[in-house]
Amino acid sequence: MSVIPCEQNSALRQQIEQYADVLKVEAHKLGSHGLSEQEFYNSGLFRGAIERVRGQFSATMRDKRDFVRRVLNHMQDGGFIAEWESAGEANRHDYSVRLPSGRVAVIELKGCLDGNNTNIFERPAHAQEFIIWSVCTNPGADPRLNTWSGIHTRLSAEIISRAQRVDGLLVWDMVCGTIGRPCPKLAADPSRTTTIGPFKLPPPCIYLFPATIPTPRNNPNPAAQPLPDVQLLDAFYRCFGGVPDELNFVTFEVQHRGVETVRTTRLHRAGILQRESTPTPIQRA
Repeated sequence: MSVIPCEQNSALRQQIEQYADVLKVEAHKLGSHGLSEQEFYNSGLFRGAIERVRGQFSATMRDKRDFVRRVLNHMQDGGFIAEWESAGEANRHDYSVRLPSGRVAVIELKGCLDGNNTNIFERPAHAQEFIIWSVCTNPGADPRLNTWSGIHTRLSAEIISRAQRVDGLLVWDMVCGTIGRPCPKLAADPSRTTTIGPFKLPPPCIYLFPATIPTPRNNPNPAAQPLPDVQLLDAFYRCFGGVPDELNFVTFEVQHRGVETVRTTRLHRAGILQRESTPTPIQRA
């Protein structure tokens, strides 16, 4: 049982670690810096170059936005959504989507869910649905660790402490189904692939959250929403060949323990409890 069906590719992770070790001891032989081995490592050139590359990978959103654009255009072409638009830099969300019913859904794009950026979001007033979409393009990341960290450690605390309703979570990107992140859904049935431009995608992982904010006294353990109530996630589900047993239903039980407010996160899939936290205090910086 797990929070997400896929798992980290251990063989690839080992190769990454081995290559990193080689790079650390052979880096002085690369380029035309003209420094001796000792001068090279004492200069800070190697560390500075690594930090620059790391920052470039982390900061760029171009490839992620290209992926999202292709997916939303595909959904619009198929009639699963009516129209969509990028919210622009001035807003604290990324995309607005109008559904065939006329309902407006808003998407907040996030990375691997394990960092502080996951905590930064604001549900806009016009959103009838608000979805977090995790696009984690690092093949070396651990999807199980990151997804649980995002749901329990970060999103649950923000939902409860700031009363920021999040209707659901989509964990899905262009690395899903590749050698870097093999997908059990495709291993069981390769025909479930959807091709969009250069991407061959498995069905997305969908997480449904409660429709109301958990509170210790009046609403301690609200149920997760059914899929039809979150129309944008239902559109993803239908467009990309989801099946009922792959849907994830997340609940947050809240209570007071002394002076602390604690929450217990539970995740069910196919009617089975896949993951449950201990009662965890809400601690926000």
